[in-house]
Amino acid sequence: MKNNFKVIAFDADDTLWVNEPYYRETEEQFFRLLGDYLPAGEISRELYQTEMENLPMYGYGTKGFMLSMIETALRISNNKIAPEILQKIIGLGKKQLTQPVVLLDGVVDVLKYLSGKNCKLVVATKGDLLDQERKLKMSDIQHFFHHIEIMSHKKESDYQKLIRHLDIEPNEFLMIGNSYKSDIEPVLNIAGYGIHIPYHITWEHEKTEENGNHPNWMKINDILEIQNILQ
Repeated sequence: MKNNFKVIAFDADDTLWVNEPYYRETEEQFFRLLGDYLPAGEISRELYQTEMENLPMYGYGTKGFMLSMIETALRISNNKIAPEILQKIIGLGKKQLTQPVVLLDGVVDVLKYLSGKNCKLVVATKGDLLDQERKLKMSDIQHFFHHIEIMSHKKESDYQKLIRHLDIEPNEFLMIGNSYKSDIEPVLNIAGYGIHIPYHITWEHEKTEENGNHPNWMKINDILEIQNILQ
């Protein structure tokens, strides 16, 4: 892989800081609240179905997740769920929106290293605007970035729009993230470059088959490896 890029972009959730474990923790509590209606595995499938149906309307993030939990609870209980249970579900969503921002190991070291190179650093992430802005502010790493892009989706057209805004060519753009589906594949499809750093927990929606033969990307296990790759 080439090592001279004008812009290096980072995904945020589960690339810069912890995210998916909070969702799993919330889901486990949600399953327990609805344990009188269905086993946890069936509730999980119902919730995922609801999330997929709601993505076009709510987008990504905790607020849409909370609404999907409420809708799922109403459906599987035939609208008989107790109001106090619904209140607890809302409480689960609010708790998730106030979880601490925990940076992943090596993130600060890599950002310091790259900030000394002749390139611009960017955050390109999906999610709810207010929530992602909160996490960026609390992360104390916002000062490393030239530009913050909070996207509704991460499709080829979204990356093309970002690249035009940054006034660069696709082959001058490197995307780093934990999701091959969202962070790597669409960038490769527009002739950009990608570094995939899988996280140990992956949302089902983000799983996809990887194109191991494409020359413009690589998979690494530790973000610190970037310092050797981009010497």
